Amino acid sequence: MPNDPVTEITSETATDPATHPLVVFTPSGKRGRFPVGTPVLTAARQLGVDLDSVCGGRGICSKCQITPSYGEFSKHGVTVDQDALTEWNKVEQRYKDKRGLIDGRRLGCQAQVRGDVVIDVPPESQVHRQVVRKRAEVRDITMNPSARLYYVEVEEPDMHKPSGDLERLVTALEEQWQLSNVATDLRILQQLQPALRKGKWAVTVAVHQGHDDNHPQIMQIWPGYYDGTVYGLAVDLGSTTIAAHLCDLKTGEVVASSGIMNPQIRFGEDLMSRVSYAMMNTGGDQEMTRAVREGMNALFAQIADQAEIDRALIVDAVFVCNPVMHHLFLGIDPFELGQAPFALATSGSMSLRATELDLDIHPAARVYLLPCIAGHVGADAAAVALSEAPDKSDDLMLVVDVGTNAEILLGNKEKVLACSSPTGPAFEGAQISSGQRAAPGAIERVEIDPVTKEPRFRIIGSDLWSNEDGFAAAVATTGITGICGSGIIEAIAEMRLAGLLDASGLIGSAEQTGTPRCIQDGRTNAYLLWDASADGGPTITVTNPDIRAIQMAKAALYSGARLLMDKFGIDEVDRVILAGAFGAHISAKHAMVLGMIPDCPLDKVTSAGNAAGTGARIALLNTEARAEIEATVQQIDKIETAVEPRFQEHFVNASAIPNSAEPFPILNSIVALPDVNFNSGGNDSGEDGGRRRRRRRG
Repeated sequence: MPNDPVTEITSETATDPATHPLVVFTPSGKRGRFPVGTPVLTAARQLGVDLDSVCGGRGICSKCQITPSYGEFSKHGVTVDQDALTEWNKVEQRYKDKRGLIDGRRLGCQAQVRGDVVIDVPPESQVHRQVVRKRAEVRDITMNPSARLYYVEVEEPDMHKPSGDLERLVTALEEQWQLSNVATDLRILQQLQPALRKGKWAVTVAVHQGHDDNHPQIMQIWPGYYDGTVYGLAVDLGSTTIAAHLCDLKTGEVVASSGIMNPQIRFGEDLMSRVSYAMMNTGGDQEMTRAVREGMNALFAQIADQAEIDRALIVDAVFVCNPVMHHLFLGIDPFELGQAPFALATSGSMSLRATELDLDIHPAARVYLLPCIAGHVGADAAAVALSEAPDKSDDLMLVVDVGTNAEILLGNKEKVLACSSPTGPAFEGAQISSGQRAAPGAIERVEIDPVTKEPRFRIIGSDLWSNEDGFAAAVATTGITGICGSGIIEAIAEMRLAGLLDASGLIGSAEQTGTPRCIQDGRTNAYLLWDASADGGPTITVTNPDIRAIQMAKAALYSGARLLMDKFGIDEVDRVILAGAFGAHISAKHAMVLGMIPDCPLDKVTSAGNAAGTGARIALLNTEARAEIEATVQQIDKIETAVEPRFQEHFVNASAIPNSAEPFPILNSIVALPDVNFNSGGNDSGEDGGRRRRRRRG
């Protein structure tokens, strides 16, 4: 049950830490109790939250901007009242008057804690900003964009043949370019006559070809010959990150790519937490819709600045997203997606105007959303299917788009099956004691010597291993700040290979493993990966709760894949494709040691990078691909894991490392997994003999 907000602190309770307000920071998930009157910046520093400040808390630099969230947060077990922070003060007002401050933002050095509160640290306030690794993959794409430029020469007006300038422009487009029934709006009509006369009856127009039999639309007009171009956006709207690729619609070239954290994270890291927030807070769905659209516009401004173009030249956009993000982006309450039978408001593709979605690009820009496949298999999975084309494969391919909610496809020319699996945010570094997003300073690669049990690692921002000369100097700027998703996967797999971790997920003691790096951590043990106590940095350990979080996530992922294999009637696949920003950075060997993916030859496990983003780019640059994926989605068989009894069975088996039921013969021919057992009779975390409860979807 949610905690009651702290409304009064008496002299008797003021010194009792248990009565202090609870402060929860997102996206880090770090939390702690602090006395009433504690500045948010102070709480952040004490918890090790990545909140910037360079002015010493005097309200000058504005680096410590934060966004408090109000309402009921069942995931965090807290209800946040409107008076959870002190009132807006003169320092904040002075800063807003002089430099501007986004509505809803506060300065962390000025806002003080009064009650339980959930506080989001936006990307621009983080010292170590996340590296959004959803880059554009190289791909040959047949160019057939929806929006094109046409140069036309228009007949001059003639008193003897009265007609309007627009009608003669439409006639010229039909005669010179075979474009029929072209329409436009009032904005173009207002620009038409000056443009025609300035261009001496020659103009260049941008025409959107329309979708679903819509009339072609004139979107922009230039006098004479316009030798520039127009642009489109391919956007992958994920639960954790939003990535966009800006493409030249003439050449198909990706001229800029960028990404931001999804600002909805402050309402919940996983999808069901956001659905829950919408259900428990009146207007919560619209609050999340505003947040994601504002974040989108900030991203578009950033990407336009990066490419040094005017946002008004962005005339087309394609979006891919999971069903919950789909509904929240469109302003649809996701309530029905939170309960069986997980009904979508619509599963079909959509063609909208950007203004309907409050997107700040060209005023007449069009937005296309790929179709969803099922209640929890969304347009992002459709985009992966378009990119990787399992329906055209001769061999049996398993495509796993690894994320907070994993989309899984299995198929060949015969048939394609699809499901989603609720992996949760652990793969992103959340729920991990030293976890963080992928940012400079985060450990991303780990190796452990099986004899000495000593580790070495690499961090984002340096190519040197920690035991190589020059490492200390190379990381002096960023420091070693935590461990990201790929790092925790490699660390746990290496611990299993080195005999520090048994198949059930228990870390051995120093006596059992023969290394002092295994240290006591409450009732269990932890592995000391990095001890920075000498220089004041964070000490980084891998704890048994960390192992449990990854076990739950990887078990959900494997169970979804194994369930599709059951439905296909097979026990092995020909190849595995790891997709997604995170999937692109997973080591195939370590993923198999953990039991994240089915047993398969390592050379048959490849990365497709951001396949969902690639699918969005294909649909942006080739309108025929839109019709193709709409038809393909109708042929995909959707499997709902929530109602499949064998999912639970597979989940329990997959909780072991790598698996308690599957033999993994190919893996065992490559590596030797030590036969160790550190369960000396007690249970490490109160879980029932290694049994796992089924995860909620999200």
